[in-house]
Amino acid sequence: MKLWIAGLGLMALMGTAAPVLAQTNLGAVVTERREGFKAAGDNMTAVAAVARAGGDPRGTVERITAIQAWFATAGTRFPAGTQQGAAGLDTRALPAIWTDRAGFDAAMTAMGPRLVALREAAASGNVANFQAAVQATGAACGDCHRPYRAR
Repeated sequence: MKLWIAGLGLMALMGTAAPVLAQTNLGAVVTERREGFKAAGDNMTAVAAVARAGGDPRGTVERITAIQAWFATAGTRFPAGTQQGAAGLDTRALPAIWTDRAGFDAAMTAMGPRLVALREAAASGNVANFQAAVQATGAACGDCHRPYRAR
């Protein structure tokens, strides 16, 4: 029983692409994607507020860990047919995600190391390093938002 529960916990932490890709309801995929990115954005907003205030960054580690868990599989939540303009879908995902998939995947992958550095800076308690890591992570967000998300 404990092994089963531990396995479920590990799957939740790591995320899994199979359920997303296996879904035939593209509206559900878009809803899940939007909610996940909103949660990550809300967490990043809270992290950035601590950086702006020059506060102790160690309290943000849990939020950063949640962002990392989301980004471990976030890129898999863009199956064909879930772009802006697709019938019946409310999404800001631009068609460029699919026409420049290599660029999109690179932008998504770039978040991993930025989030690792952010989490390490937060855990260290060094405010200056944390502030720099927040800026670098925010820049990585923009590297994806600008070309691949409609305003």
